[in-house]
Amino acid sequence: MSHKHNCTNVDTWSVQKTIASALDQPMIVREPLGVVLIISPWNYPIFLVMLPLIPAIAAGNTVVIKPSEIAPHTAATIEKLFAKYFTPEFLTVVNGGPSETTELLKERFDHILYTGCPPIGKIIMTAAAEHLTPVTLELGGKCPVVVEDDTVMDLTARRIAWGKWANCGQTCLAPDYVLVSESTKPKLVEALRQSIAEFYGNDIKSSKDYSRIINKRHHDRISSLLDSSRGTILFQGGDRDRDDLFIPPIIIDVKRDDPFMKDEIFGPVLPLLTIRDLNEAIDYINSGEKPLAAYIFTQSESKAQRFYNETSSGAVTINDVIMHITVDTLPFGGVGASGMGRYRGKFGFDTFTHEKAVLKRGFFGETLLK
Repeated sequence: MSHKHNCTNVDTWSVQKTIASALDQPMIVREPLGVVLIISPWNYPIFLVMLPLIPAIAAGNTVVIKPSEIAPHTAATIEKLFAKYFTPEFLTVVNGGPSETTELLKERFDHILYTGCPPIGKIIMTAAAEHLTPVTLELGGKCPVVVEDDTVMDLTARRIAWGKWANCGQTCLAPDYVLVSESTKPKLVEALRQSIAEFYGNDIKSSKDYSRIINKRHHDRISSLLDSSRGTILFQGGDRDRDDLFIPPIIIDVKRDDPFMKDEIFGPVLPLLTIRDLNEAIDYINSGEKPLAAYIFTQSESKAQRFYNETSSGAVTINDVIMHITVDTLPFGGVGASGMGRYRGKFGFDTFTHEKAVLKRGFFGETLLK
């Protein structure tokens, strides 16, 4: 886990590094940036506070946390617990909505880390620019999945189903859509049906393991996409229920111009887009914004290498989804529209510290020039 990895390695990461030199003593000294602002999202309101908080504290910074007001009960709990165990001079929590966040962003911080959507990310960057404050932005995006004909279908479907419908699709790294050939599509749909039944049973709405949409606004947003989509529904595990915030797992066959293919879905609808081959899949992915992650399922090493070499994304996982975030020694972050900067483990420590160049010279140098 991230906290154990940080605690085990922080002494090594923070060691002063001496660089070999013939006459002088050059060194690199790590120092904390100062005060870090962490603005966290609602979909994993504890995990996505702790993930950047641990390296920020390990690096020696003081921290201000702004939890999402969309998950108010968790935000209140975070404020209560941190106030119990930390003094406000070291770590403090500021709760509230957009107006409170706007006021908070007027203050000068030494680093801002924001997890959320691109429009708000632009607001964060604009505010940070007033103080020349560096930012780390994790902004999500449409994470594609390529399913090649040579894949192991039952495991492929099981892993996609887990990643897509965990937390009702409200995961920044969740598979957003699948690129698959016409011949492989029916096998994938059937295997996904079986995996959904395995995870949630035949009465999905009654399953204790199936989540709900965060609020009615997001329920309406996803429902509007479903109502305006021109795709063919291949599987639907029940009827929508706005009062219960329930949207069932849905698999839908779409064209490129479908409403579901425009923005990140952030919900339990999985569009399938038919492609001829890997070339077309790569071209399609590269025609859009760079996603936070991209996934491919194949037994071909050459296809996997082509995929991660010829596409650009924050990360790539081969033959699974999301799991790269569980590896403490890998960086987590986006590229392009999916974000900037990185954190987790040593990469988080690097983000929240400054490498200060130090040079020590003796008083004998000039005599050598005579």
